[in-house]
Amino acid sequence: MADTVSKPLVQDPGRLRTLAAAIASGELSPVALLERYIARIEAVDGAVQAWRQLDLGRARTEAAALESEARSGKLRGALHGIPLGVKDIIDVAGLPTRCNSRSRADAPPPTADAEIVQQLRRQGMLVIGKLHTTEFAFFDPSPARNPHNPAHTPGGSSSGSGAAVASGMVPAALGTQTVASVNRPAAYCGISAFKPSTRSTCIHGIAPLAPSYDTVGFYGYCVDDAVTLYEAAASPFIVSRAAPKPKLRIVLPEDPHLAVATAEMRSAWLAAADRLGGAGHAVTRWRSNTSFEEIFTLQRSTMLFELGGNYAYARDLAPGLIGTKFLAAVADGLAIPASRYFAERARLDDLRTQVLAANPDADAFLWPAAPDTAPAGLEWTGDPRFISPWTSIGGPIVTVPVGLAANGLPLGCILSGAPGTDREMCATARTVATAIERTP
Repeated sequence: MADTVSKPLVQDPGRLRTLAAAIASGELSPVALLERYIARIEAVDGAVQAWRQLDLGRARTEAAALESEARSGKLRGALHGIPLGVKDIIDVAGLPTRCNSRSRADAPPPTADAEIVQQLRRQGMLVIGKLHTTEFAFFDPSPARNPHNPAHTPGGSSSGSGAAVASGMVPAALGTQTVASVNRPAAYCGISAFKPSTRSTCIHGIAPLAPSYDTVGFYGYCVDDAVTLYEAAASPFIVSRAAPKPKLRIVLPEDPHLAVATAEMRSAWLAAADRLGGAGHAVTRWRSNTSFEEIFTLQRSTMLFELGGNYAYARDLAPGLIGTKFLAAVADGLAIPASRYFAERARLDDLRTQVLAANPDADAFLWPAAPDTAPAGLEWTGDPRFISPWTSIGGPIVTVPVGLAANGLPLGCILSGAPGTDREMCATARTVATAIERTP
C-alpha cells in the first residue's frame, strides 16, 4: 500500500510579493496577517512541532507599529509587515539561542539580533519566533515533522524552517547550510529555498558549525518567495535585478554519484529537464570529468575538521548534555591532522575549477536534490550526498519542487550556479520555475 496520508498539515502561506503589495496598498493589515499565521500555528503545530519558541507578544506589538506606518504611507522596505521564522542557531534579541542542545539549556538570551535578522527587520519583517534545528545544525534530530506525513523527517538541519513554511505557519523562514541543511529540508517538504554562494552571507550572531561552509539560507513556499526573501536580505549589495534571459543553457551532469537515486527520483529529474527543453531552453547533458563522490567525501572531511576544532570542549561536558552523533563528529574531526585538512581544501579547489571550467556557458546545473523522498522516522534527517558537492563548489543553490512521488511525499531538484552568480541566479531560478515548479 502506498505510504500516503491526507494533507491537512500542508498549506500554502501565500506569495511574499503579493502579501507585501497588499499591505502597501492598504488592502491587508499586518496585524490581520500575523493573526492568520498565529491561528494556523495553533491549529497544526501540535502535529508538526516546527517551533521551539514563539514570541507572539512582541510580534503583535511590532505588527501594530508596522500597520500604523503603512497607513501613513511609510514602508520600511520591500517586505513591510511580513512575518518571519528564524532557525534556532541564529540570534534573535531576547530569545535564547538553544541550538537544540541540552548544553545550552541555561544560555542567556542575546541582546542583539544576528546581522541577517537585523537586515530583514530593516526591510519591515517581524519575527514570530525560533524554529527547531538539529543539535548545533548537525545530525542529532529535532522534534519537527514533515507536514506531508508526520511519520517522516522534514530533513535537517533546518528542520523547523522547512516544516513551518510547508505547513503554512509562516510565509518565510531563515535556515543555514553547511552541507545540505537548507536545500534538503526544502525538497523533503515540497517547498523552495535559496542558498546563496557559500560564505557570501554574514554569519555574525549565528552559532558556527564549519565556518568555511556555513551560509544563511532563505525559505519560501515557491521559488519566487525564496528568491524574494534573499533579495530583501541582500538589498544593500544587489543594486538591481539581473535581466532574465529568454533562453537559458541548463546543464544536466551525469556522474556515478547519482547511481543511488531511485528510479522515481531520476524520472522526475529528467521530466523536469524535458519541460525546460519544451519551454525553449537549451538543455545539455554533461558526462562529468570530475568525481562528485570525491567532492562529497572531501567536503565531509573538511567540515568535520572545522566542527571538531569549534566544539572540542563538548568532550568535557557532563554526559547527556551533547547528542551522540555530534560527539562522534567532534571526535572524528579532532582526529584529522591540519596537514590533511589543508591538502583536502586545495584538492577541492582543483575539483571546483574542473567542474566550472568544463561548463563555462552554463546558466545553471540541474540535479536531483536527494536520492529519494524524505525517509520514515525522525532519527535520520536524510541523505545529503547530492547537495553536499554543490555546497562545496560554492555557488548559489535553489531548491525547486517538481511534484509528488507515489508515496505522496515531495520530490525536488536543485539549480546550482557558479560562485558569485547570485544576482543572475535569482532571474534564472524564476525563469526555470515557470517551466518545472510543481508545488503541493
